[in-house]
Amino acid sequence: MNAEDLGYLPATQLAELIRTKQISPVEYMRSLLARIEAVDPKVNAFAYLAPDRAMDGARAAEAKLMSGERIGRLHGLPVTIKDLAITKDMPTQQGSLMYKDAQTAEDAPMVSRLRDEGGIVIGKTTTSEFGWTGVSHSPLTGITHNPWKFGMNAGASSAGAGAASAAGFGPLHQGSDGAGSIRMPAHFCGVFGLKPSFGRVPNYPVSTGDMTSHNGPLTRTVADSALMMEVMSGPHPLDYTTLEAGPAAYLSRLHEGVKGKRIAYSPDLGLARVDPDVAALVKAAALRFAELGAIVEEVPTPWAAPGPELIRFFWSAHLTRLKPRLETWASKMDPGLVACIEASTNVSVSEYQAARETKMAYIANIHRWFENWDFLLTPAVSVAAFPAEKLMPDHWPHHDWDWVSWAEFSYPFNMAWNPAASVPCGFTAEGLPVGLQIVGRRFDDLGVLQASAAFEAVQPWAGARPPL
Repeated sequence: MNAEDLGYLPATQLAELIRTKQISPVEYMRSLLARIEAVDPKVNAFAYLAPDRAMDGARAAEAKLMSGERIGRLHGLPVTIKDLAITKDMPTQQGSLMYKDAQTAEDAPMVSRLRDEGGIVIGKTTTSEFGWTGVSHSPLTGITHNPWKFGMNAGASSAGAGAASAAGFGPLHQGSDGAGSIRMPAHFCGVFGLKPSFGRVPNYPVSTGDMTSHNGPLTRTVADSALMMEVMSGPHPLDYTTLEAGPAAYLSRLHEGVKGKRIAYSPDLGLARVDPDVAALVKAAALRFAELGAIVEEVPTPWAAPGPELIRFFWSAHLTRLKPRLETWASKMDPGLVACIEASTNVSVSEYQAARETKMAYIANIHRWFENWDFLLTPAVSVAAFPAEKLMPDHWPHHDWDWVSWAEFSYPFNMAWNPAASVPCGFTAEGLPVGLQIVGRRFDDLGVLQASAAFEAVQPWAGARPPL
């Protein structure tokens, strides 16, 4: 296999080839790093790349393999970590000049778990500044380009993870999602992204954003996501919000399908604007679930109405934690982030508490609605990729900071903690990917993975490669 084919190998296949000594971890890593060196200047997926450390890890993996010692499920496999997650041996810069070269002394629990199963962390992928926006640029790293078209948005804040997955920079990429930041890059880059149920994957340091940020995988196949979820999931003492249950047998149960499941489809949640080409691809994808034996109905979502006002209030309010930094750093920060912070600087505690009461009722109504449905299908995002230097597509209303208007489908399930995935469902006439969102009941991460795998079987996407 050439370097490109090796870079696109699924983790499930690569792990078996390494375990059976058909591929050398050292030769594979050397090939992958050569591909990244050649291609990443066109993509800019990495905030930090550690090639020497990666090669050391590959040599250690090969020695352990040859010695006959027990090996983990990810033995010798490359993994990338988003630059919002802390790592003990690589800087965590959060896409911001104020944290340039900042270093922590420990790994986040999910990073330790990936390493403990033999994963080799090769670098940190790019993020928008503090993960504040869905557009793939930051003051620290500049533009991360969509592999399908140079200069276009790769989605954020897990932009580098989505772009690296699409570009064939290895199979396993960790992302995080506070309002769609796994599902957006999956949509824009044509890969699979899963936001698990809140608490499924530990989050340390614990976020101050009212428990809306979820850690999860970005991969090219559903099976790779299932494998990564099995490794990262489970309770951890450093995160008091983690679920007590360990991971289910995600990988071995992917084949169970959706026959007999009740699936709701909403083209717009009753409130979202959606570009026609995106809407058409998503509708066609939703109807395919009937071919798989599910009962699919287009239905109203009456719970959705308060969502836009809630997300705009909380998105700005939670970022006011950065207000003390503005006096020193505002001129070196993303101007949209500064505007977003300043929009809520006068919000009172009583106003915040009143908004939380509305939010809790909103969440309860979502879960009541799901009592009648196994899954909800929607667009993942309202638009296909647009120029990455802009917050909004040219044909959308402009705003100083409100990028959320083209991402109305994702944040409800950050607030409500449901599992949700973006699966590739086709390309626009301009050759840009589009994602279908699959949302499940809270805790039913396995069901979302099974529904995603069922769709992948009838409309596979992993063979499509961008023209890099």
